[in-house]
Amino acid sequence: MGSYTCCLFFTRRFRSSETQPPADVRAAFATYAEGAAHMTADQLRSFMSEAQGGDGAEANAELVMEQALLLRQRQPLLGKLAKPAFTVDDFYSYLFSEELNPPLASQVYQDMTAPLSHYYIYTGHNSYLTGNQLSSDCSDVPIIKALQDGVRVIELDMWPNATKDDIDILHGRTLTSPVELIKCLRSIKEHAFSASPYPVIITLEDHLTPDLQAKVAEMVVETFGDMLYYPDSESLKEFPSPEALKERIIISTKPPKEYLEAKNVKENDDGTQEEKESDEEAWGKEVPDLQTELEYAKNDYEDVDNGDDSDDDDDDQKKPQSSPLEYKSLITIQAGKPKSDMSEALRVDPNKVKRLSLSEKELVKAAPSHGSDLVRFTQKNLLRIYPKGTRVNSSNYNPFIGWIHGAQMVAFNMQGYGRSLWLMHGFYKGNGGCGYVKKPDFLLEHGPNNDVFDPKADLPIKKTLKVKVYMGDGWHADFKQTHFDSYSPPDFYTRVGIAGVPADTTIKKTKAVEDNWTPVWDEEFIFPLTVPELALLRIEVHEHDKSGKDDFAGQICLPVSELRQGFRAVPLFDRKGMKFKSVRVLLRFEFV
Repeated sequence: MGSYTCCLFFTRRFRSSETQPPADVRAAFATYAEGAAHMTADQLRSFMSEAQGGDGAEANAELVMEQALLLRQRQPLLGKLAKPAFTVDDFYSYLFSEELNPPLASQVYQDMTAPLSHYYIYTGHNSYLTGNQLSSDCSDVPIIKALQDGVRVIELDMWPNATKDDIDILHGRTLTSPVELIKCLRSIKEHAFSASPYPVIITLEDHLTPDLQAKVAEMVVETFGDMLYYPDSESLKEFPSPEALKERIIISTKPPKEYLEAKNVKENDDGTQEEKESDEEAWGKEVPDLQTELEYAKNDYEDVDNGDDSDDDDDDQKKPQSSPLEYKSLITIQAGKPKSDMSEALRVDPNKVKRLSLSEKELVKAAPSHGSDLVRFTQKNLLRIYPKGTRVNSSNYNPFIGWIHGAQMVAFNMQGYGRSLWLMHGFYKGNGGCGYVKKPDFLLEHGPNNDVFDPKADLPIKKTLKVKVYMGDGWHADFKQTHFDSYSPPDFYTRVGIAGVPADTTIKKTKAVEDNWTPVWDEEFIFPLTVPELALLRIEVHEHDKSGKDDFAGQICLPVSELRQGFRAVPLFDRKGMKFKSVRVLLRFEFV
């Protein structure tokens, strides 16, 4: 007889379970449907008004019902639109639809008639760079993308071209390839108001001779025409409001005289550590702790950073030539840097407003001893913070160091990625995503003795946020079956936390749900907040990998002060800030 080898193959099969409404959703339906199998439009309206915060959406209850039925491919009963057959599954479809039940309102709701200094302004840094700060291409493409994303401040570094007869935009003294100024200006004009009608501010880093400054003035006037806003007088006593400047372009730079008087300051930062930082580390690196940075600054005064807005001048600029009046007259927001004493730089001039620029490290060093001075300065003037010069990989910093001191222009590398940029994206989802967010009242108020908010003060808990994380869905539609695990469905867990002032900052996480594309966590988290006006809710979903690094599965940051209470469908975004087509989580928000 012959011998035979017998092989057995086992296939592991997983059922894709149909998502069921969570128990709390069923309970809410039963309560407002008064025990019936169907809910009426009036009952849905009561639910939206009472359980969901009554934010105005209840007026469209009938339309919500109709669209929820369409989501499940069910048509309303003809002739009975006032009382459609709206089941618990339809109710659940409505709650889990980002279009019908988003976490934030989509309209501008804040007062837009205050001076510009009363608003945080969505600000880019080196807006023309496509990648790193040393060798990437310069282009108008990232400028267009930034404007389409709602960024309101675009930075351009102007240098003479190779033949000294035109203007290029590039990161000076690096290997970045240039793009023509005129191309950038034309792209700004075309896309400036595609995402928001509120003013676009162009901050110019000027490394030009007077004749080229005159050429810039000619280009700016010819390109923007009536869109360009500039004051009649040489200086402003108060900035105009975003409302008054709708669909206008504003120029901000140092007056030519400032350049003639400027001194060269060399960069002393050692960028070795951050130059070695890989993309993967930048993706997953946690936001720097604000308290740690402030403590570190006390012992770090020798490391002067001047990686941007530097007072670098060519020899031609130092010649006593008078710059053309046309160029100087176009500067609406006059800019400068502290030349020596920080107290003098932060002195408020009652007859004149200006913009001051500080690097992130300069701000961190100034904060412990000048915190209140910074707040007082920013009540009337503009403060721009920019990344330190060693961030050659276009990484970013903790933006709250600027926001808590009232800095309006916290400039970020929009072409970079990572958690710091996710915070920036989330912060400017506020106020309808228009790129201007009103500063909280406590940063604008004066006390009886002209005292202002002290960023170092210990504050009491003002509000408590409860977040219940029910479930997630959509990954099976947006990802390949083997994206997270080659042999089994993913094991998702959610990180939930607060980004804000040090006392409020925390991160927690749910359990990992094994082998499920539609995980149900059903966990609640409580966050006491001392400064809820600036707090951001952080949501991240990861896939637990027992054999290696956990996989990223989506993220979003949302301004706590604008969260709509109740059950909400929260969409998730990828690492680059692009929204997934289907991925979302179902949460419930409650304020105490």
